[in-house]
Amino acid sequence: MTSTVELPLWFFVLILLFAAVTFASHFLFPSVRWFFRRRLERAVSRLNNRLVRPIEPFKLARRYDMIQRLIYDPGVTQEIVNYAKEHKVPENVGFERARAYAREIVPSFSAFTYFSLGTRMARMLVNSIYEVWTGPKNNEVIQSIPKDATIVFIMNHRSNMDYVLVTYLAAQTSALSYAVGEWARVWPLSRLIRMMGAYFIRRKSRGALYRKVLARYVQMATAGGVAQGIFPEGGLSLTGRLMPPKLGLLSYLTEPRSASDRDVVFVPVAINYDRVLEDRVLIAAAQRGDRRFGARISVVVGFILRKFWQAVRGRYVRFGKAAVVFGTPLSLRDFGETRPVEDLASALMSRIEDAMPVLLVPLLARYFLEAPAGLKEDELVDFASRDVLHIGQHMPAMSPQEIVPEIQRALTRMKRNRLVAQMDGRWCIEPGEEAAVAFYANSISHRFTEKDAAAE
Repeated sequence: MTSTVELPLWFFVLILLFAAVTFASHFLFPSVRWFFRRRLERAVSRLNNRLVRPIEPFKLARRYDMIQRLIYDPGVTQEIVNYAKEHKVPENVGFERARAYAREIVPSFSAFTYFSLGTRMARMLVNSIYEVWTGPKNNEVIQSIPKDATIVFIMNHRSNMDYVLVTYLAAQTSALSYAVGEWARVWPLSRLIRMMGAYFIRRKSRGALYRKVLARYVQMATAGGVAQGIFPEGGLSLTGRLMPPKLGLLSYLTEPRSASDRDVVFVPVAINYDRVLEDRVLIAAAQRGDRRFGARISVVVGFILRKFWQAVRGRYVRFGKAAVVFGTPLSLRDFGETRPVEDLASALMSRIEDAMPVLLVPLLARYFLEAPAGLKEDELVDFASRDVLHIGQHMPAMSPQEIVPEIQRALTRMKRNRLVAQMDGRWCIEPGEEAAVAFYANSISHRFTEKDAAAE
């Protein structure tokens, strides 16, 4: 027992290495994880004290635990059996397929990333590009919703800036969870998006097993009280008008929810811009009749660099206003959980239309479409002065003295965006840009259809 044993140096180093790894994995790493976990819990507790709706424990669960819970869900398990029978494969193959889907869908939310990095970047980006206007009753809408209900923001989709804009505005309310498409599944963007709490979906997948895994995740998150943001149109509007809603995610929310007594309250969110960054890309796609967008990451980087260079030279100009208005909330319990999802979608899209904000660029675009020969500036002022009274709280307040300078600024923005030009004292649409002007006018056209019908 006391005799000396000689070992090669390399073998002795290997033993020390294994001992160090064992010590770290069994003693050091758990202690470090516990230390940081405790600090995170205290930070989240402080954060919850200032949020209108505290972050629910479901959102803070470990990603591994959430994946395990999802793939062992009875509904998913039954669908795995069905998958195995349909494809004539062992059930463990179906189980691994379900696990892959779950890993693809489930986010890895980080409160630090969301509130310390994500919302600050969102605030900086939005305020550097737009002047943000929010509906006068937005705070009242959120305060009126019961604390034990799950909020689902239902938004129209005008621009990819919608994600950033609503994240920034909802930062004082709670942490939002979005459904994002395949476009975001690119490293390192995908990792950042997961840490922001978003979950990936395959918009073209028709497999029953995938749909069941996705449905159960959405239902678990809803039962857990996670605030969510959904774009029911399923993609960016190519014409400026609201598109027909897609029913996938909404149908998951209306399926029987025996595991939770929480009500689901939908908050319609209407978004509009004086300038949509992707306007020409969307218009070109509409004219081709497809949804192939030619925007590349190099275009985005180039845009950011140009804006930075303008700021350095003191010539930085923002793109006008971005407006977000919360409409009248709709309780799923009051609406009727057994009613067809088509009725729910129609009611929500109608409330988005009712809340749609009116900005000056879309308003002026409507005037130009009605007067192809062009308009003088005083004519534009007369039209706007008349319509401001009709539109009321649906647009930023302007006194009679502010209308003229605001219209002049809006015309300057439209000219910079190559929508209009001034010739012989009249403003008119740039040749060949009729579709672009209509793109902006379409966002508010329903308000004037109602007005004209009332006048008749």
